[in-house]
Amino acid sequence: MNITANTHANTVAAMSETNRSNILQHLYHHGVSSRAQIAKALELTPAAITKITARLIEAGVIEETGDMEGMKNRRSIGLNLDVHRFHVIGVKFARSLVQIGVFDLAGAPLSLETLPTVHDDTIAETIADIHRRVERLIAADARIVAVGMAVPGPYLRKVGRIAVVSGMQGWRKVNFIEEFQRAFAVPVFIEHDARAGVLAHSLFDPDCPLEDDLAYYLIGEGVGLGVIEHGQLVNGAIGAATEIGHISIDVNGRPCDCGNRGCLERYCSASAIHAMLVEDGEIVRGAAELTHAEACARLFAACDAGDGRAVAMVREIGRYVGYGCVTIFNAYNPKRIIIGDIVAGGGRVLLDEVRRVAAERAIPEIVSSTAISLSGLDADATVAGAAAVAVTQFLERPSLFFDVT
Repeated sequence: MNITANTHANTVAAMSETNRSNILQHLYHHGVSSRAQIAKALELTPAAITKITARLIEAGVIEETGDMEGMKNRRSIGLNLDVHRFHVIGVKFARSLVQIGVFDLAGAPLSLETLPTVHDDTIAETIADIHRRVERLIAADARIVAVGMAVPGPYLRKVGRIAVVSGMQGWRKVNFIEEFQRAFAVPVFIEHDARAGVLAHSLFDPDCPLEDDLAYYLIGEGVGLGVIEHGQLVNGAIGAATEIGHISIDVNGRPCDCGNRGCLERYCSASAIHAMLVEDGEIVRGAAELTHAEACARLFAACDAGDGRAVAMVREIGRYVGYGCVTIFNAYNPKRIIIGDIVAGGGRVLLDEVRRVAAERAIPEIVSSTAISLSGLDADATVAGAAAVAVTQFLERPSLFFDVT
């Protein structure tokens, strides 16, 4: 085949995959639809829709549901993508915390397990444990079609490594692509944790329609940001964009493992809060013996119970989180900022302080047009986000999963 013919064949194949993907995404977001409805929505001919959906049905991706009322009151046969028919695995990496969950395509959690706390010297053991657990899940559930993984940033997506992991540099030695991409009987997809989180809200949160410009502000053991702008993830040249945790809020402040000083995550991440609680020694007694998540949970419980010192500390944390929101306003101007992960447990006290700081320090027009809220997903947004990474690939690249050509 000559170069021109080969190029033409590749173009046709890409267009066919795009059309298949658009049909799957229409059914995913709009539910049961007739061929005529899909053709109108996607501006494709009825003949093209009939041909493509026939292959999708034959491959077992979608199904016919029987008669339904079609356009101009004509009877039509409905088509459906059953979101409960296929499952995906989501794996969350967060320094000392690793979680593995099984989800359906709608993001409903079917199981969730937390691995033993990870330390720098147990990373290799944790990696081996992940292999075992994921292999068991796939062997036990024939519906599992993919694995998604969410890893801390800055994640160098083409290389497969994390550039900086404050407090646990051992993770930098792991090449996630080499370790996992071909490790299992189903495809594996790897994404930056905060970008996975914004995908989770885009797909699974009814308050976040796909067309919105959306930011997910991850404040867990580290601080990260995922941004969807005009329907597309913001990645940067090597995958290191939107690293809000390493934006300095004090040029002479606390040193950070990234080489900068005064980085945001040194003041409001779960690990930073844990260090403050250990130094304080009174608000959460025995904090040194707790994990980052446990220490934060104790602080937030004390705040909810009205402990004055705990309330003051949560407000201080909220102030720093608010500084981050102002940066997000000015850099990306999203319609909505969703705060999630461990520190979102600060609840209303934290959120009120964040909104107060944003209103005080940002342009009024931006403040009035941007919603700031806490994540409301059923599962942690990062592990759900890992699942969302897999679901996104399922919808966008069906030929990876089925013989639809």
